Amino acid sequence: MSTPNESASGFDSFDLHPALRDAVRKAGFDTPTPIQQASISAVMDGRDVLGLAQTGTGKTAAFALPLLHELWTDSDRGIRALIVAPTRELVMQINDEIRMLAQFTKLKSITIFGGVSQHGQVKAIRRNPDIIVACPGRLLDLVNQGVLDLGQVKILVLDEADHMFDMGFLPDIRKIIKELPRERQNLLFSATMPPDIRKLANEILKDPEVYEVDFKGPAKTVSHALYHVQKGRKQDLLEHLLEEQGSGSTIVFTRMKHQARKVAEKLHKNGYSAVALQGNMSQAKRDRAMNGFRRGKFDILVATDIAARGIDVSQVTHVINFDIPANGEAYTHRIGRTGRAERDGNALTFVTSEDRGALRNIERTVGSPIEVLQVEGISDKPGQHDRRGGGGGGG
Repeated sequence: MSTPNESASGFDSFDLHPALRDAVRKAGFDTPTPIQQASISAVMDGRDVLGLAQTGTGKTAAFALPLLHELWTDSDRGIRALIVAPTRELVMQINDEIRMLAQFTKLKSITIFGGVSQHGQVKAIRRNPDIIVACPGRLLDLVNQGVLDLGQVKILVLDEADHMFDMGFLPDIRKIIKELPRERQNLLFSATMPPDIRKLANEILKDPEVYEVDFKGPAKTVSHALYHVQKGRKQDLLEHLLEEQGSGSTIVFTRMKHQARKVAEKLHKNGYSAVALQGNMSQAKRDRAMNGFRRGKFDILVATDIAARGIDVSQVTHVINFDIPANGEAYTHRIGRTGRAERDGNALTFVTSEDRGALRNIERTVGSPIEVLQVEGISDKPGQHDRRGGGGGGG
């Protein structure tokens, strides 16, 4: 175990167990992010917490560190913490961070999600882990089969609750909650607070501490630009911009999963190191895509919004909205994958004649008009695409 260094980390002020402080130092964490500063002490005090924070603000460590502290200083054993998240990628990302932070303890965590055989997950449950990180559907399946007993859970974490609602998981969440002890600590994190999530928070949280952090708009390290373009020229514009920006790690967002596949296939055919990530891929292919992108095997990841939940790659230099997001909140979520850790990032958005309403919403979120750029011979001048009526087939 390393020798404590009083100036090594701002996390020392939280009175975490020394094993966790050592892990924080080894991970290179220095100054707590706002959501960590706001919520770690409250969670350690046993309070329920409602945290409103965007992707990439450090909320995993905000709940993982105090959760691990509680479990490691507790004499009980068994499944005492349950973390529920909407997608497999996010579940795996959360579990990876928990394992990193718990490396100097003997606490064990496992993942549960669909799309793979349940055999390995059942074996992992029988080894009596301390923490389960799970997607709602498979978790509820195993509970209903009698394989999993949640009667010892002391801490429940619902992460990205708004996206669990978007994906239709709210009924499953309510069923899972009924399987838990009535006396427990509840932590709910969400980027937005639609009425159904507010209602759920009111139902399960007892006198919560409420923190709204980094919630108003995109990071200041991100520059924004848009290109007016006809639908049929989007692929041409995309390849021109990729060629122009050179080396870098880029996420391209499409609206539909079949389009993500189509765009990635065209890029690959034209010599770009690109891969698709979309919802109906097998788990092995999803893992290959994400791991390849994280490790730099692929420079370009083409993804839909739902498939991209949980993407956490700090070196992303560009986010390109091949299809404009539906609203300002979705825009903020997408571009939250660039400009991280004080690095500069770029958000580029393709706008057709049909996108004016969404663009106004996005500009209200950003707080100012977005700069319009042009590529001679490919993109349109502002207003030009309106006169042409958008033309072209689906890119």
